[in-house]
Amino acid sequence: MIKIGTALFEAAEQLEREKGISKDVLVSSLCDALVAGYKKHIKDKDAENVEAIMDEESGEIGVFRTKLVVENVENPDTQISLEDAKEIDDEVELEDEVKIEVTPEDFGRIAAQSAKQVITQRIREAERKLVLDEFMSKKGTLITGIIQRRDDRNVIVNIGKTDAVMPVKEQLPGEYYKPGNRIRVFVLNVKETTRLPQVIVSQAHSEIVRELFELEVPEIEDGIVEIKSIAREAGYRTKLAVWSNDPSVDSVGACIGPRGSRIQTIVGELKNEKIDIVRYSNDPVEYIVNALSPARIISVDILADEENKKEAFVIVPDDQLSLAIGREGQNVRLAHRLTGWKIDIKSESQAAQMEARQEAKAAEAEAEAEAQAEEETVEAEE
Repeated sequence: MIKIGTALFEAAEQLEREKGISKDVLVSSLCDALVAGYKKHIKDKDAENVEAIMDEESGEIGVFRTKLVVENVENPDTQISLEDAKEIDDEVELEDEVKIEVTPEDFGRIAAQSAKQVITQRIREAERKLVLDEFMSKKGTLITGIIQRRDDRNVIVNIGKTDAVMPVKEQLPGEYYKPGNRIRVFVLNVKETTRLPQVIVSQAHSEIVRELFELEVPEIEDGIVEIKSIAREAGYRTKLAVWSNDPSVDSVGACIGPRGSRIQTIVGELKNEKIDIVRYSNDPVEYIVNALSPARIISVDILADEENKKEAFVIVPDDQLSLAIGREGQNVRLAHRLTGWKIDIKSESQAAQMEARQEAKAAEAEAEAEAQAEEETVEAEE
């Protein structure tokens, strides 16, 4: 047996406290390392009856071979005579198995080299698995991290056992990410790599809005209020369609909170991003009207309502056209993404002009048809 003392166990316990890697992982790694070293030492890598056993009380470890007790030994590597076996255990009988220590006398240096390589590899594997398991379970949720640094244009965020990457497209436009600041991020993806898993986080994903509302609005967490759809242009504006499963609970009011407390908290978390909360409706006309808020709507005409084609024509007062469309078309674009309907917006005067042109075209076509009919009548009389 090789005396290793209690220092190994103390180190294993410290590793378990600091990195969450079980002491058993370190012990089993050391045993596996000794077995690998022994097989290399005897030049028999296929030996299957070899194992390492550690005695935690004495702090000793040794290599043992399991041998079958037989009457006539044909293979000394796997068999042992009954007479020799009795020297180890008086009660042993034929066909029993006994463990025989085979630790070489000069094995300490070889064992140490093998142990270092295997233990290092096992610790890395265990740490990688811990991180992978932990963040796979957190995928699609909000977590808090600390900004570490910028790497090229990416932001590196420490989220506990590892650093996460926030790519440019997942950052808020114009936001300055100062190292040391705490931020909430959405775990977008976890990628396996040969080293530690790579965690991708986001502050621009629309689901971060859902998570924030679930944290701040108890009615959403309890399932009374339901978020039906989200359309977001990160850093600028978000539209949120909500529905109440309880007629006595106002879905929009619940999200806004007393004196706007809930929505203000979320807006602050999103760096003053504008949020429109609208009521969801099964009636497409009502839903489109709500989605285009805060603009006032005169009428909504459904042009097509098919599985792959949903189009609506909306008329608004002249003074509401720019509000309905929004800056650079943002309001109508978000309304389209929120509802799934293609929305064509015209002002009241534009709609009147279109109608007048259509009436003029219809009258012109009717006049041409009458003239054609008169010509055909004259030709028939002749």
